Amino acid sequence: MSQIDFMNINGDELNLLIDKETIRSRIDELAKQIRKDHGDGTLSVLCVLNGAFVFAADLIRAYEGPCEITFVKLSSYQGTESTGTVKMAEKIPCNITGKDVLIVEDIVDTGLTMDYLLKIVKAQNPRSVKVATCFDKPSRRKINVPVDYVAFEIEDKFIVGYGLDYDGLYRNLPSIYTKNG
Repeated sequence: MSQIDFMNINGDELNLLIDKETIRSRIDELAKQIRKDHGDGTLSVLCVLNGAFVFAADLIRAYEGPCEITFVKLSSYQGTESTGTVKMAEKIPCNITGKDVLIVEDIVDTGLTMDYLLKIVKAQNPRSVKVATCFDKPSRRKINVPVDYVAFEIEDKFIVGYGLDYDGLYRNLPSIYTKNG
């Protein structure tokens, strides 16, 4: 299947940034590193919805060790901009006390969402907490948060695809695109 370098969908110009083969290879490497660092025992994966579901699914399939996964829904974006306010739809739906937790996020940029979630997770006394993100935008940080595993560090561009959306669209694209227009 050929890779599309440019698309125009509903007036949105999308330009290829990272192709699906590069993503797949990097996720495999990341899963191996997490497994090496974590060692034996069950890893409790906490996936941040909606954007991280594709990354989390690929990451746990590539992870060659026991793991469990649960989901939490947070939001701080409207359109292409962060609102600056983080909202949590409901509390973490499982007990993480004494567990090794890996928070899986689609993108860390301002750090506001991750800071908010880390406080909630740490208050439940897990044995350990690590953060894995598919995309990191350190140039946008407002709060310095620990990010243990980064698949891709990217410039300050609005991206879509591979689970990331623009007003609910484009999550289904297998590659990452920058959105213009």
